[in-house]
Amino acid sequence: MKIIIPMAGRGTRMRPHTLTVPKPLVPIAGKPIVQRLVEDIAVVCNEPIEEIAFIIGDFGAQVERDLSAIAERMGAKAKIYYQDQPLGTAHALLCAKESITGPVVIAFADTLFKADFTLDKTKDGIIWVQRVENPSSFGVIKTDEQGYITDFVEKPTHFVSDLAIIGIYYVKNGDMLRDEMQYLLDNDIKDKGEYQLTNALENMKQKGFKFVPGRISEWLDCGNKDSTVGTNSRYLDYLHERESAGKLQESLVAASVKNHNSIIIPPVYIGENVQLHNSVIGPHVSIGAHSVVKNSVVHSSLIQQNTLIENAIIGNSMLGSHVKYQGRASDLSIGDYTQVKL
Repeated sequence: MKIIIPMAGRGTRMRPHTLTVPKPLVPIAGKPIVQRLVEDIAVVCNEPIEEIAFIIGDFGAQVERDLSAIAERMGAKAKIYYQDQPLGTAHALLCAKESITGPVVIAFADTLFKADFTLDKTKDGIIWVQRVENPSSFGVIKTDEQGYITDFVEKPTHFVSDLAIIGIYYVKNGDMLRDEMQYLLDNDIKDKGEYQLTNALENMKQKGFKFVPGRISEWLDCGNKDSTVGTNSRYLDYLHERESAGKLQESLVAASVKNHNSIIIPPVYIGENVQLHNSVIGPHVSIGAHSVVKNSVVHSSLIQQNTLIENAIIGNSMLGSHVKYQGRASDLSIGDYTQVKL
């Protein structure tokens, strides 16, 4: 199995955090979003991942090394491809056309999910979907009485379905998908000004390819600061349940944490060599390695590495790496290398 991950977008809705790292590398409960995504897909596929193809922009050598390390931890080979202009989902995927062969999973790297099924690899194709209240903001599907997908509709202007495509797809014949996407580009076939993956899937369906929906139990969005903080909270709930059941290989609180007269309220993730002084941490807090929290109360927040928080009450907040925040209660969104003293 191969996984194709388009992630060339700049993540403008997540600024200032995406000024220094691409959004898929922002950590959720101690691991980058894209790593969490790959691990969840591997569980659903229930087989070894042969290759992970990352489609990126000009993110620099360190990002490429980080992505390669994520693939290696999964026992997979990493391939790095580049997209230099945003021309749609089909165009993005064709940047990795050398890897789109055989059975593939395509996953856009701004979402996480929870599913209670194992991928049925005998199916021609599976499109992960979730019911939503505002289908006009998404691509949606329609199904027939047998459960097969009959229509793909991009951001419908009137109601046709509330089953939104969450951005994760399985295709048994990656070669056919690649050829159909290439056909769109060769013939300049666009939808809403872009080359759309769903148009290629529609062409495959017209040629007898049968798609079925994959229903998930939860869709976790990482589109902006508030949704990412919420996703961190839900993911911590999930990991805490697994830890309590003895199914987690490592503790959510590192053994090297230095706790000086502080209270920890689970679920939390606290990384290596974090120092806590006279503080209350949790619930739903992630703190990256080498950070320090003094005389503070922190709940429902994401704090990255090498950050200092002192004399503060913080909730529903994201603080990047190498931040110094000393002050008052706030709802924060602070990027890397910031210093705030109030």
